[in-house]
Amino acid sequence: MAGGVSVAGVLAASNVANALPSDANEPIRLLADKATYSERSGVTSYTGNVTITQGTLKMAADNLTVNLTPTRAIESAVATGRPATIQQIVTQEKGLAKGQANRIDYNVKTGLVTLTGNARLTQNGGSFSGNVIHYSLKVGDIEAKAGNNQRVELVFPPQASNRVGVRNR
Repeated sequence: MAGGVSVAGVLAASNVANALPSDANEPIRLLADKATYSERSGVTSYTGNVTITQGTLKMAADNLTVNLTPTRAIESAVATGRPATIQQIVTQEKGLAKGQANRIDYNVKTGLVTLTGNARLTQNGGSFSGNVIHYSLKVGDIEAKAGNNQRVELVFPPQASNRVGVRNR
């Protein structure tokens, strides 16, 4: 359990949220049925109904593995589940982004989140679905890829200027 405490401190120091600046100042709450930490490899694993919250960031998975650098900074995190989920308010303007997939990889240095296997990402009423979705927390770029006889699906909400219908005069 001591490993869980040190990882929580590392998470807070590394600004996992990377979106709303206030998220980085919030405490991290991690719940799991089991936690293990290897000092030698710098790997912390959490299993069984894993949930993490920090400010607006919320993540849920069956399993979570966190890889640390030699200086104990978070290098990457991998969440797996049926599905694993992640959500966060990206900015006040962009609102809440929600993702789900069989596997979620997060690279702290690049800010890239990769959703793999039955992946879905929603934000501002629009959605992206595919086998693999790459989402950049730093710049907001999204790339969806098809696979396993599955096509990429994009759904965009209607804009006020695009709506077809009867106008009041």
